[in-house]
Amino acid sequence: MTFKIFLQYILPHRALSRVVYWATRWTFAPWKNFLIGKIVRSYQVDMTEAAQSDPFAYSHFNAFFTRKLRPDARQADTAPGALVSPADGRISQAGPIVDGRIFQAKGQEYSAAELLGDEAAAAPYRNGRFVTIYLSPRDYHRVHMPLRGVLKETVHIPGRIFSVAPFAVDAIPRLFARNERLVCHFESEHGPFSVVMVGAILVSSVATVWDGLVIPPYAPSIRRKSFAGQNITLDRFAEMARFNMGSTVIVLLPEGMAELDTLTAQQAIKVGQRLGELHHT
Repeated sequence: MTFKIFLQYILPHRALSRVVYWATRWTFAPWKNFLIGKIVRSYQVDMTEAAQSDPFAYSHFNAFFTRKLRPDARQADTAPGALVSPADGRISQAGPIVDGRIFQAKGQEYSAAELLGDEAAAAPYRNGRFVTIYLSPRDYHRVHMPLRGVLKETVHIPGRIFSVAPFAVDAIPRLFARNERLVCHFESEHGPFSVVMVGAILVSSVATVWDGLVIPPYAPSIRRKSFAGQNITLDRFAEMARFNMGSTVIVLLPEGMAELDTLTAQQAIKVGQRLGELHHT
């Protein structure tokens, strides 16, 4: 085990995340401009895509980090049957779910039941498909719908807050099934699907368009919230949530819903870009 990985196990994850949560919302201009400038320079953030292109015009660092893009900056694939990417970032892994197991990296895997916190909820995905997308600090941090769906339930699952950077994904067993996360269950005309927002060290904060800020507070136990009968319907490519700083999104699809395109690890991806083809219902 490298020292970098050892630190992941011993750092006070939640305490650090709480400090960062408040630090990234401090409106003191020298502080927020220092943080924003550092990220823009270090990660070569393309501000020409942003609705507000001046990075220092944002009231605090998190407002910059969750910035809205120009309407023409992203477009959904025009094919009506296309499954589209929910996030900017890089493909971590994508492919078949084999007997309920999801590939993580370099021999690491975890179960759909662990990820969703529920054996019954995982049953439709036993031999389905998955796509895992990693968002780096340079990326657009709003998450969109991969296809049209009706929100049925959210499940806030407590856990660790390990880094989700590639070095950690390669080394920490079952990482995505151990980190704090928000599972969003949807129903579509093609069947059920789930979008999982996985928290990460220093950045474990998630907000949704239907509920506002969901994480924090951190969950002491699994928390379920039903939306049955509320008819919260989101179109394909519509914004559904955002990470207050970066993390990972995992999309789970049941067997027979879609055929994924050839997606390779570390492939760059943008919101709305085609991931595969939905089968006709």
